[in-house]
Amino acid sequence: MKAVVAGLTAQTTLFGGEGDAPPAQVAVRRQIRDAGGIQTSKDQSPGFSALPDEISVKRSDSVYNAHAYLTKVPVTAVAPFIEAFTEPGAIVLDMYGGSGMTGVAAAMVGRRAEVRDISVLGQHIGSNYVNLVNAEAFRAAARVVVDRAVAKLGDIYATSCSDCGEPGELTRTVWSFVYECRQCGGPVNYYETYKASDWRKASMRCPTCEQAFATRGSKRITEVPVLDTVSCKCAKRLVDQPHTEPLKHVSLDGLSYPDVAIGADRQMFQASALGRHGLLTTAAFFSKRNLAVLAALREEIAGVEDERMRSKLLFAFTAVLSRASKRYQWHPKRPLNAANQNYYIAPVFYEWNVYELFERKITAALRSDSLIRDTMASRGIQQMPEVNYRIGSADALDLPDGSIDYVFTDPPFGSNIFYSDMNLFQEAWIGSQTEHEDEAVVDRTGNGSKRRTAERYERLIRASLKEAHRVLKPGGWLSLVFSNSSGDMWALVQRAVNDAGFTLEQATILNKGQRSVKGLASGFENVVTVDLILSMRKANPDEDASLQPAPDGAVRIAVEDVLDQDASLTPSHVYLGVIRDYLRRHWDVTDLNIEEIGLALQGLGYTVDSATGQLDKT
Repeated sequence: MKAVVAGLTAQTTLFGGEGDAPPAQVAVRRQIRDAGGIQTSKDQSPGFSALPDEISVKRSDSVYNAHAYLTKVPVTAVAPFIEAFTEPGAIVLDMYGGSGMTGVAAAMVGRRAEVRDISVLGQHIGSNYVNLVNAEAFRAAARVVVDRAVAKLGDIYATSCSDCGEPGELTRTVWSFVYECRQCGGPVNYYETYKASDWRKASMRCPTCEQAFATRGSKRITEVPVLDTVSCKCAKRLVDQPHTEPLKHVSLDGLSYPDVAIGADRQMFQASALGRHGLLTTAAFFSKRNLAVLAALREEIAGVEDERMRSKLLFAFTAVLSRASKRYQWHPKRPLNAANQNYYIAPVFYEWNVYELFERKITAALRSDSLIRDTMASRGIQQMPEVNYRIGSADALDLPDGSIDYVFTDPPFGSNIFYSDMNLFQEAWIGSQTEHEDEAVVDRTGNGSKRRTAERYERLIRASLKEAHRVLKPGGWLSLVFSNSSGDMWALVQRAVNDAGFTLEQATILNKGQRSVKGLASGFENVVTVDLILSMRKANPDEDASLQPAPDGAVRIAVEDVLDQDASLTPSHVYLGVIRDYLRRHWDVTDLNIEEIGLALQGLGYTVDSATGQLDKT
């Protein structure tokens, strides 16, 4: 196997020295170390290159930015593992393929890839990432599609410039919900009320009765446009101005667009309170104007004769849908993008010029193509990517025994995210939908025979790992990305790994460089903001992989030892540091919840810097 590529930062090992610890803790530490665990690189098979304890990557390269997908792992995080565990020409499998980043990473470093997922959107995105098209022809095709849509609808974004009175081009409009005041029943325009409070939510008051106002429990009455941003020949920069009526009437007559129901059986229906807000279909999330433009663009794309060009144009089209919708959040300082993990519409949101968004994604798709091509060329790779992405379930792979050299995969994290629910937003426009009942997730709500339970999730994960074991060549390796705040979910994966016939050899923290918004508050909200990549090999038949209980006091000592190595970590790092060591040593992780780690840290006098998310001890 090849060495890990340069540029990765190796962190210190989990357990430090005994120092001046009390005798009881010293005894437990010795017991922990004597219990054994993961082999060191010296003990491992010849040619194995030990990966670092942590990999930090940025989610900002051209490939990553070309198309959004939930919990996407950057190619810069996947490629080092592929190069560490395989030789050029090897076949890499990802049976939870998602947006196809494993396939892209494999192609960029000269490997072949087999990718499987039940996700229709995932296959669409992953296949088009490696659909490398001629840049000039692609731009020309996009120009034709836009021109034909404009000809069909007219200048739908034309508006009057408030400075010169001449027609200008609308770049975006800011919309605000209007609420009913719970005190007097009067209307509250959220944007205007927020502005009057000097952008302080806690100071917002009803303009009619002057009582304190909050959206929680307040009824939405309607939504109104409040601010336009216009491009006009009279100014070199974009101009913000009060909303004015558009110059062109919008009509949906003769246009075909998807209006797919978001059923009450979907987890996101209740989590996003869609019934209460009347958001029952995918079309309800678009303004009438943007729905018209999207419908016209989609129709013109469908008419492109060249299949590869048509598919790539649809890739750019689906990439703009979230931002083209009401889910694109406004903020006084900067846009906050769309909340991709739910169907949330903020009290103030954007209606963006769809043509501008589409043209930007055409450029983004070509930048992604260039990065893939350039990386391949730098390694002397001349052929087109050999990536085969098919719709298929991870627990029933259509691959022969012993046909795969290495597996890198990123399964759903229990009940963290419901991919098929959110993918419906784009799949409605693709024209095919994921069978969401088959998804490997754990439902948060609901009951009955169709409820997707933790037991069902464990069966699917175990079955998929057994399938990976079957298709791997003798001595093959598997790397699995996982993260969860619950020890129960980690224990579930731990059991599935053992039952499938793998033995854990390496656990690497994956830091993608951005913490969740919820994690910004104090750091003790029990949100894990980094992942673990568990690398494992086929166990020998005589290996004992049975789980053992951890010694008494191991958790507290593990926390202290992690902090001894680096006290500027985040709570997530400390939690996963403890999880990692337990997994390595085959100790049962069931009781290791991040809430308990957070309480232990607070008991030791630690707080969290809200700006950095790092621990601080005063």
